[in-house]
Amino acid sequence: MQQRVLSAGVILLTVAGLAACGGDKAKKTGQALASVNGQEITALQLNEELQRAGVPAAQQEAASKQLLEALIDRQVVENVAVKEKIDRDPKVMQAIERAKALIISQAYMQKKLSTIARPTKAEVEEYFNQHPELFSNRKQFDMRQLLIASKDMNDALKQVIDKSKSLEEVAAWMDSNKVGFARGQVSRTSTDLAPELGAKLQGMPKGQLFIINEGERSMLMTIVDVKDVPLTLAVAGPQIEQYLVNTRTKDAAKQEMDRLRAAAKIEYLNQAAPAAAAAASGAASAASAGAGATERGVAGLK
Repeated sequence: MQQRVLSAGVILLTVAGLAACGGDKAKKTGQALASVNGQEITALQLNEELQRAGVPAAQQEAASKQLLEALIDRQVVENVAVKEKIDRDPKVMQAIERAKALIISQAYMQKKLSTIARPTKAEVEEYFNQHPELFSNRKQFDMRQLLIASKDMNDALKQVIDKSKSLEEVAAWMDSNKVGFARGQVSRTSTDLAPELGAKLQGMPKGQLFIINEGERSMLMTIVDVKDVPLTLAVAGPQIEQYLVNTRTKDAAKQEMDRLRAAAKIEYLNQAAPAAAAAASGAASAASAGAGATERGVAGLK
């Protein structure tokens, strides 16, 4: 099933149709669609499954039947599991309690964050004007690169890179010294890059070699061409608006988490206190699911 969000109206119409298929009995039992050993499976349950699955409209009828059968299977297994007291297993009980706590805490934060005001057109335009490097003066950097294992980026190779005037000179040296690498080409705009890196690239001449380290791999790169690729306010506006919403949501989640922690009596028992700030930040990020990653700026919305 494709992951697409459907309107509630389409979903409810489909569920209502299924409920009608059950005849008078379904109507009398609150849109019950099936019964497993006396346990009813309702239209409400199926509606929730459809929403979670994000079924496209063209597949509604077939998907509804499949999901109903899946709900029946789940109820059959659950009945047997309860009969065998699986639900009383300590590990299962702990998992249930964890899921319950997570659902409740997320619902609380979503309720608190649901009233955050969307940015005005003036605020969107102000952000656009304050960041010309991302929009009106946006650049595209066409680059060539050599991908190298970070463990091979030793002093000898760095000395070669410092003395070389092109990627080909470095590639030739690595070939002769049995150092593995792969070639690549990549294009990035200033919107796609971290602000610090984007600023460095704009001031870097074509052909200059530079290294970017990413964990177990390193990239030796050079700029081949730089192009102007401006974005207008009309095009960038929706992205800016969503970015500002995400930023406000993230900030509001952190503020609420800080407020709740300050009001709570928290004691660390039989252990050294962990980094409370980091824990609070992590909790706020988890609670504000949907805020999105804002570290990469507007590019994070693409």
